[in-house]
Amino acid sequence: MDGMSGGMSGPMWMPMVAPTLARLLAWHPQPVPVFPVGTALALLAYTAGMVMLRRRGVRWPVGRWIVFVAGLLTVVAVTGTGVGGYGMRLFSVHMVQHMVLSMLSPVLLLLGAPVTLALRALPPAPRGRRGPREVLLVVLHSRVARVLASPFFSLPLFLASLYGLYYTPIFDAAMSNWAGHTLMLVHFLAVGLLFFWPILGVDPGPHRVSHPIRLAELFVGVPFHAVFGIAVMMSSTLIAGYFAHPPSAWGVSPLQDQSTGGGIAWAFTEVPTALVLVVVFLDWWRSDQRLARRTDRAADRDDDAKLAEYNAHLQSLARRSPHDR
Repeated sequence: MDGMSGGMSGPMWMPMVAPTLARLLAWHPQPVPVFPVGTALALLAYTAGMVMLRRRGVRWPVGRWIVFVAGLLTVVAVTGTGVGGYGMRLFSVHMVQHMVLSMLSPVLLLLGAPVTLALRALPPAPRGRRGPREVLLVVLHSRVARVLASPFFSLPLFLASLYGLYYTPIFDAAMSNWAGHTLMLVHFLAVGLLFFWPILGVDPGPHRVSHPIRLAELFVGVPFHAVFGIAVMMSSTLIAGYFAHPPSAWGVSPLQDQSTGGGIAWAFTEVPTALVLVVVFLDWWRSDQRLARRTDRAADRDDDAKLAEYNAHLQSLARRSPHDR
């Protein structure tokens, strides 16, 4: 605990010694372990769903479990370790938290298809009653879900998490205490989930949009992260007063640290964006393959009746005289 609590004169979640790689990776004490407890419960629930399916003879892809766990680990990595503590000391470390929770963790968690797993694992309630599965279906098809999943809501909220937060007094107010900072991190994760949910299209939702529209949503939203990063990186003044006075013994320049944070925001968008592109294009290709197979099966059943009808129509046109045409 040398990097976290040793020699500290402030709250336990505020490290007083300069960051090192070991201190950033070490477990960090916090008043209420919101994210560690939340991720542990999510892991238990997801694994329990897999076990329930297996008992019914249904196999759930292990790859989905692996990617879901990877998503949970990324959440813990930037909240339960020294990154979480130093995120309240240095703008650059805070920006790592923001980028991971809003861009990487949501993509990995959604690729685990937790909603699909819940719908398959939860047993239907007796007729006339409403159990957890029925409640989940009602929520998915509710007006609230339609609004939250709409790009006209999720995209502005995604952008407001950058420009509407860091360039207003809201950021300094949230950073003034541990609870506000934690709530802000929860917000980053929730907004990322809402933004990428319809784009990835892995879990069911109230809107089923086409693949081109999903790509358009991605290309409209993601570049704003890069623009934000460049703006922060090139700024000659501090955008967040909270980080204006790091411990003098650390030898950190607030403006240089802010520039580093902007560089992190600018560079971090590439990997999650590439991952989402691969997923969407693969899903697009598989969708076309499924459509082709359905068309072939339909043709086999009716002996290519539609094709024969079309050919007959062409022949009838060819037999007409030029005057008739």
